[in-house]
Amino acid sequence: MEKEKILDLFKSTGALQHGHFRLTSGLHSPEYFQCAKVLQYPQYNELLCGEIFRHFHDWRVDLVVAPAIGGIMVGQEVARQLRVRGVFAEREDKTMSLRRGFEVKQGERVLVCEDVVTTGGSVQEVVELVKARGGVVVGVASIVDRSREPINFGAESFPLLKMEVPVYHPDSCPLCKEDVPIVKPGSRKVELSAK
Repeated sequence: MEKEKILDLFKSTGALQHGHFRLTSGLHSPEYFQCAKVLQYPQYNELLCGEIFRHFHDWRVDLVVAPAIGGIMVGQEVARQLRVRGVFAEREDKTMSLRRGFEVKQGERVLVCEDVVTTGGSVQEVVELVKARGGVVVGVASIVDRSREPINFGAESFPLLKMEVPVYHPDSCPLCKEDVPIVKPGSRKVELSAK
């Protein structure tokens, strides 16, 4: 799928947002990808995740694991198209864990799916969780990769859309200096300060 077509989907559904955002990482940005706005449409979720399916369908994937909350819709749709189990990891006492009876079996080949990667922290936690349970991470897929530096997850990385979006440390954020109101749109609760 061409980058422009993906961006058009994000724009037409309001998934690409402009303003002043505090990311889960604590960094600030003038743009935010709210993937849920595009993925709420089953036909777009199927279309976008179909690209991930096409990339990994010959990799003998046994299980898809996604970090909650953002990755759940991506992981479930990719698992559906691959016709394998799909589970999610969620935070329990600030640590990614498998709950609800979900498990990774010894030797299972696992694809980790996320909606948006910025620093890769949540994905890396899921990768380590899978390895600790005896799984083999064969790949990491995301709808959007907005990381500034390449991230090594120790497996094939496949972002559908690679975007360079400005991010700022709170102490040097030009939007803070202009007193633009800040929004924390992600799923993880982060304390908001004045900046």
